[in-house]
Amino acid sequence: MDFPDDGTPIVHSGVKQAPTLPWPDISSYAKWSVSSYKFGFGAECLRDGDPDTFWHSDGPQPHFITAEFPRKMAIQKISIYLSYPQDDSYTPSTLAIRAGTGPNDLQDTRVVTLDKPDGWITFDVSSEPNDDGDGLSPVYAFVLQIIIAANHMSGKDTHVRGLRILGPIDENTNDDDPFLFKTPTFRLYEQLR
Repeated sequence: MDFPDDGTPIVHSGVKQAPTLPWPDISSYAKWSVSSYKFGFGAECLRDGDPDTFWHSDGPQPHFITAEFPRKMAIQKISIYLSYPQDDSYTPSTLAIRAGTGPNDLQDTRVVTLDKPDGWITFDVSSEPNDDGDGLSPVYAFVLQIIIAANHMSGKDTHVRGLRILGPIDENTNDDDPFLFKTPTFRLYEQLR
């Protein structure tokens, strides 16, 4: 399956379950927080894998989701599940992506505008071309923040039904190795000191 690497969003229209993508999911390494939430609709609903649950903001705009990593991570893409048919004015229409070393030095890396999304949308975090000129560069950061800058129909609160942060594809793997380490746990022991 081919995926465009020119920065245009990949839309998996109407797909409720998270699509299988070639980029590794690094979401589990992060500590997640949100700007506000209604009781029972917190940050845990973003990562539970159930498209029928959602984060529901409950506070002043702009709303945001923050992922803090324990070390600097290479972040390539974000995959987010939104449903305009179910959420109407609660559906985000403009997302601003920020990254940095801490909450106080975040820099804008990308702005994405969405028109009545329904399903998983995957897009690059950066808008900077890579060295080869055949795609976009990953962003290296400790903190990634997704800001809901606007909702459809000027809605105030927001719903996000799923969110994944994806790293770059590791092209340096050696397929000739009979003991190829693929999971993060095994990679910890790949080299001896």
